[in-house]
Amino acid sequence: MVEQQPFFHKPEASEELGDFYGRLDENDAAPLWEVLADLVTAAPRTPCVPAIWRFDEIRPLLMEAGDLITAAQAERRVLVLENPGIRGQSSITESLYAGVQLVQPGEVAPAHRHTPSALRFVMESNGGYTSVDGERTTMRPGDFVITPSWSFHDHGNQGSGPTIWLDGLDIPLVRMLGATFAEHWPDPTYPISKTEGDSVARYANNLMPVDYQPASMTAPVFNFPYSRSREVVERLYENGPVDDYHGVKLQYVNPATGGYPMPTIAAFLQLLPPGFGGQPYRSTDGMVFSATEGSGRSHIGEVTIDWKERDVFVVPPWCRVTHETEKGAVLFSFSDRAAQKALGLWREERLGE
Repeated sequence: MVEQQPFFHKPEASEELGDFYGRLDENDAAPLWEVLADLVTAAPRTPCVPAIWRFDEIRPLLMEAGDLITAAQAERRVLVLENPGIRGQSSITESLYAGVQLVQPGEVAPAHRHTPSALRFVMESNGGYTSVDGERTTMRPGDFVITPSWSFHDHGNQGSGPTIWLDGLDIPLVRMLGATFAEHWPDPTYPISKTEGDSVARYANNLMPVDYQPASMTAPVFNFPYSRSREVVERLYENGPVDDYHGVKLQYVNPATGGYPMPTIAAFLQLLPPGFGGQPYRSTDGMVFSATEGSGRSHIGEVTIDWKERDVFVVPPWCRVTHETEKGAVLFSFSDRAAQKALGLWREERLGE
């Protein structure tokens, strides 16, 4: 990548300035002009790098973790996907966390709640479930499931095989704001008070209870089934047109407001038709992708990544990217676009125009 030239320049060093800086340091102060070039840049800079986590390599390690530690012992049996450019920070981008979680048959990941918002993108499940504030939802491959901030939730597996999903949370952002809180529920599972599908019946059919008042900016529906979403992107592909940059790309929405499903995290589903060769673009939100169907290739900066179903890869902020596929593919993705748009910061540049 081309190295950016400083937007601001430091003054030349001198003995007088050095002596002055020393006295500033003694008073827990520092000269802005010495660091301004790193604080205010002409374009975004990030230590994050393009990277891929191949499911065929991660899954055996996750299953080995299942032999070594129980879901109850681990609280959450998760392998954190750490961006190679920021190892040790439990982050896939500077604002987002990602991991791959396992719940074995008969297990329960105990109930707790926390201020970070969370999403689950289901990779394997035949009887897995998530419970959010007293309502369970069955998890099926490709489903997008959210856990709102400060909602009690537990996970379980009533099937015969492993349940595996991709976790995405705004932990780094909430931690940076100094707003992280967490609390355990005294029992492994939170009491069930609603029948499964209750929230879908109330809020996900272009209807809404007449007295509904949003309690937060988070969607009142917490499972967005892949069967529905897949049908929509396929229908729009048939109807056309196909975007030269993104194929057929849709964002998940809060049905009560039309906004994003969570106040800090946006999520998307896009279909890349057979033979698709996307034009280059870049955006200020670092994007985490996982393929739900098919295979393809992404050119990210100077790196080319070949991916297939259930692989996870990351595109750093403001990094040039193109996607291509020979036989067609469907990609799920999430980013901090919701937070950036709320702050008036988000920007996309289509480089092929």
